[in-house]
Amino acid sequence: MVTGKSDISGWLVRPAGGPLWSALAVVLGALTTHTVLVTSGGGMDNAIVVDAARTWLAGGSPYDDPHFLYFPSAVLAAVPQALLPRSVLDVLVPPAVTGALALGWACALRLHRVPLHSRLAALGLLGLAAGFAPFGQLVRLGNWTVTAVLALPLCLLLASRGRWVAAGAVVGVAVAFKPLLAPMALLFCFARRWRALGVLVLVPSAASVAAALLMPDPAGFLTRTLPFLLRGDDAFVRLYEASPAAVLPRLGVPGAPAALLGVLGAAAGVVCAYRRWCGPGPLPARLAETSAALMLSAFLVSRPSYNHYLLVVLPLLLAGAPHPGAVARRPWFWLSLVPQLPGVPWPWLESVRRRAFRDAVTLCVLAVTVARHCLRGTREADGPRGAPDPGRAPVEPVESV
Repeated sequence: MVTGKSDISGWLVRPAGGPLWSALAVVLGALTTHTVLVTSGGGMDNAIVVDAARTWLAGGSPYDDPHFLYFPSAVLAAVPQALLPRSVLDVLVPPAVTGALALGWACALRLHRVPLHSRLAALGLLGLAAGFAPFGQLVRLGNWTVTAVLALPLCLLLASRGRWVAAGAVVGVAVAFKPLLAPMALLFCFARRWRALGVLVLVPSAASVAAALLMPDPAGFLTRTLPFLLRGDDAFVRLYEASPAAVLPRLGVPGAPAALLGVLGAAAGVVCAYRRWCGPGPLPARLAETSAALMLSAFLVSRPSYNHYLLVVLPLLLAGAPHPGAVARRPWFWLSLVPQLPGVPWPWLESVRRRAFRDAVTLCVLAVTVARHCLRGTREADGPRGAPDPGRAPVEPVESV
């Protein structure tokens, strides 16, 4: 990391002043308070999980609701919330989501060895809260995507310190809440961390099987939710999906070619992710960029695929900005985020139901940008010709819990 005064990186990693932290506190406080007072309702998406838990407590099947797209383990995890009155959830959920987003940002900073008291720490979170619309939407929705936003940088932080089994456990717990981070299993395959991969698979599998045995419809996820996800033909959900398979048919492209295009893009992204893992650079950068490529590839074919999913990868990439050759230093990284600026009146796209077109542009441009970066690598990371690359050692440190 460059810390000299002549480089923007040096300015970013130096301590932030009191006014900057005060501005951040005001913005986060205003967003959270507004959500509590005006738009919470327990969080629309949070209510889906909580209502599923309430249905189970009343003796019914959570999978009677076709929009409940979680593993059975999520039902048990939501029971504490289901036992609380809605008025209490209205107050607790928005601050909890905001706090989890801030913790995820802190883990991303530490992954890249950026000080938590730095200007980037304050400015980055301020920029996400005030300049990236999905941040506020996630706080208002109370969606359990926030578990992945926190779990992924925490997992990579542990992995960067050689604690791969603990990293696998973190991802496993997150998948038990919501299967969004399931593609991260490929990272453990790339790194040949089979023991950690086993933990990743075992945690949600055991939790889901145990929870399913307590439900009146033990196979509900397999017989109802999985076919729903594979079909992706829900009219309400499709209006908000950002994947090419959902957006292109709305523009007149036949469904089959649109789906094929998404699959090809995802496959290319996985190849680029593997190339980045095997490429040059320090381990934290390779972890962050490989993971971002894997998750963006999954979002290209995921049904559903929402704009707030981008918060899973964006902090990882943004936190690496002080390092030479980072993705966040490429112009197209910032251009991809322009459609997500809050308050910009985009002609013909002002409607909430047409927001998916803007979300698709951001997803596809960001995915292509990260994929190209993975293929090209970074000249700065290569170092002098003939210099050893500590990030490409054939044998990593022995994993520990």
